[in-house]
Amino acid sequence: MNSGPSFELLSFLASLRSGIWLLGISSWIFGIIDRSFASFADGYLSALDIVQLFTASFFFVSWLFLKPTSLRVLAARSTKEI
Repeated sequence: MNSGPSFELLSFLASLRSGIWLLGISSWIFGIIDRSFASFADGYLSALDIVQLFTASFFFVSWLFLKPTSLRVLAARSTKEI
């Protein structure tokens, strides 16, 4: 008897992860653009503005490294565990 997760469940989880990851990318890009406009609105950059921009950029790059694995990798792992 196969007690592993079904293909439909793996497919749903993979698409959910990818959707959340893409939503996060668009949110981080919006945040960086918003922070950039706010920083440059007064005509000069303060040290706090630079720190905020670098912090938001660091978290955006970190988010890019959290890309979820593909469905093929998940399916291969589930068949090996049986």
